[in-house]
Amino acid sequence: MNFSKRKKLLVEAISASLLAGKEILKVYQSEDFEVQLKSDNTPLTIADQRAHHAIISVIDNLGIPILSEEGEHLNYEERQKWEQCWIVDPLDGTKEFIKRNDEFTVNIALIDDETPVAGVIYVPVYEQLYFADIELGAYRVDKIRDWDKDLDVLLQKSQKLPLEQNRSETLIVGSRSHMNEETKQFIENWKQDKKEVKLISKGSSLKLCMIAENEADVYPRFGPIMEWDTAAGHAIVKASGGKVLQYNTNLELKYNKKDLMNPSFICTR
Repeated sequence: MNFSKRKKLLVEAISASLLAGKEILKVYQSEDFEVQLKSDNTPLTIADQRAHHAIISVIDNLGIPILSEEGEHLNYEERQKWEQCWIVDPLDGTKEFIKRNDEFTVNIALIDDETPVAGVIYVPVYEQLYFADIELGAYRVDKIRDWDKDLDVLLQKSQKLPLEQNRSETLIVGSRSHMNEETKQFIENWKQDKKEVKLISKGSSLKLCMIAENEADVYPRFGPIMEWDTAAGHAIVKASGGKVLQYNTNLELKYNKKDLMNPSFICTR
C-alpha cells in the first residue's frame, strides 16, 4: 500500500477515534453505567459498544476488512486472505474506565501483510491524540477537539516523537491492572543490571505511548494480551524508532494471526 493511500486512511482513522472518544465520554460522565461480563470474563460497558459503532460508521466503507474486539471475529480461513485490515480496540482499558482513573484509550491500527503500518491512539479524558505512519513518523497533539480532516494543519500543531529527554535512570512502565510474577522478576533482573531503575504503572495502551514519547525506556509484557490491545501502539512505537519484539525470539510481533493472542513481548526505545 502506498504512502498516499495510507495518509487518506490515517485521516479517517483519526476522525473515527475522535468520534468514538465523544461516545465514550458521554457514558463516562454519566451518573452510572452498567458493566457486563463477556464470555472470557472480561468487562464490557455500553461505552465499548458505542465506541465500536462510532468507529465502524467511519471506516466500514473504506474497502478494508475490520477486526474489532467488539465486532464479529471471522475464522482464520477467511482472515488469512486479507492483505490489509484494520485492528480496533474501541475502548482499551475497560477496567481503568470502570475504576474512573481516566487511563483508557481508543486504538485503531492499519495492518499491511501482518505488520502495523499506521496507528491512532486517542485518550478521551485528556483530549490527547497519538498518530503515526511508518513513513510519516509518530506524533502527539494535545487538546484536540474538533478537526477538519486537514492532516497538514494537524502536523503543525503536533510534537514529533520521540521527545528529547535527559535522565540518568531507566524507566520501566508496567501494567496497572495486569502485573504478574514474571513481570516482577524481569524488573528485578533489570534492577540488578542497571544502577538506577524506576517502575511506573500505567493503564491501557498508554504504556506503549510512553515508550514512543521517550517517557519510558522499557515495557515488558508477560501474560495474555490481544492483538487489538497492541496493534495501534506498536505502529506508533515503530514509527518513533522503537521496537516491539517477542520475548523468546526477538522477532517483531505479527498481526491477524490464527491465534489473536500475542506472545510475551518487550517494547523498548
